[in-house]
Amino acid sequence: MCFSPQADLVGGLVVTGIGADAFRHLRGRNNHLLLAGLPLLLGTHQLVEAFVWWGVEGNVAHAVGRVALWVYLLIAFVVLPIFVPVAVRAFEPTRARRKLMTPFIVLGAGVSTVLLFSMLRTPIGVTERPYHLAYSIDVSHGALVECLYVVAACGALLFSGYRHIEIFGAANLIAVGVLAWLTVDGFASLWCAYAAIASGAIALHMRYAKPHRAQPYVLT
Repeated sequence: MCFSPQADLVGGLVVTGIGADAFRHLRGRNNHLLLAGLPLLLGTHQLVEAFVWWGVEGNVAHAVGRVALWVYLLIAFVVLPIFVPVAVRAFEPTRARRKLMTPFIVLGAGVSTVLLFSMLRTPIGVTERPYHLAYSIDVSHGALVECLYVVAACGALLFSGYRHIEIFGAANLIAVGVLAWLTVDGFASLWCAYAAIASGAIALHMRYAKPHRAQPYVLT
């Protein structure tokens, strides 16, 4: 997240609390389990980045900082591109809508594979910049992979049959454009932080969405 490890720590705790609230409102909807877990995953992600900050600043052991760096990048680059479309597909109310999500899952799996291979094949690193951390990973055709990442992560959200989830997707898509314009090397850190904050829309969905509320938006 931007600013400092303290901001990551506070933000991570707040988003984790949002995730706990989402789980409180599952109300037996097991098909929403992955969706409710997304804020918890994003909140934990921000807490991990606090340790990345401290590792860069020399406030924790080097080994702790490196483990935090690997965990952070594995969640950002390997888990999220496939977790998000799988989570959305799981709760969609119609077969047609679930079928629409399948290409995003396939795309997310491909992006995750490419990024994981790049992480294992080449050195990864992180550098402190004003107000954010800059992560370095050597990826062939990086701009294309980044675009496909965005399509996989945001596309399924935008095509959801639930309004709160569409809002979550739209908010993240807008953030992509803004952050890409503001900074390139801080994109991973800042966007993941924004996604974590925007996950409040998921908590709203868990609180208020009813099965019939998806019907006006479903594909037939």
